[in-house]
Amino acid sequence: CFNSGSSGEKCDFETDLCKALYELNLQPGWIRRNGQSGIGPPYFDHNGNDSTYFLSLSSEMRPSSATLRTNVFLPNDEAHVCQITFYYWISQMSGTLMVGLQKHSEDSIANIWQVSGELQNQWKANTITINSTEKYEV
Repeated sequence: CFNSGSSGEKCDFETDLCKALYELNLQPGWIRRNGQSGIGPPYFDHNGNDSTYFLSLSSEMRPSSATLRTNVFLPNDEAHVCQITFYYWISQMSGTLMVGLQKHSEDSIANIWQVSGELQNQWKANTITINSTEKYEV
């Protein structure tokens, strides 16, 4: 995925919100924390490390929703598709995690992936593939 001339970036939360996400678009409810924070599960990241950071919804937010929004990605061409792999942890039976795609010519957000009702209490990985001939956000 290409944004501001870079590609193939690995996105973690070790020093701040990673470059792919809007710093200003971190809606209330999201907190940057690690497994040592004492807030509750998860107590480690997807590699089993308790000191590395991830984003989490604060418990005060439930049952409402919160959004993470990427920066603008540039259009794909035939030679490049955009693949985004992310790790997620669901510890609430009623929770739904959705990935949406907003193309710049459209007002609405198209739901391209979702998972709900899966009380896994473990990290799972998912990869989404995006093909867009115009600028977009995820």
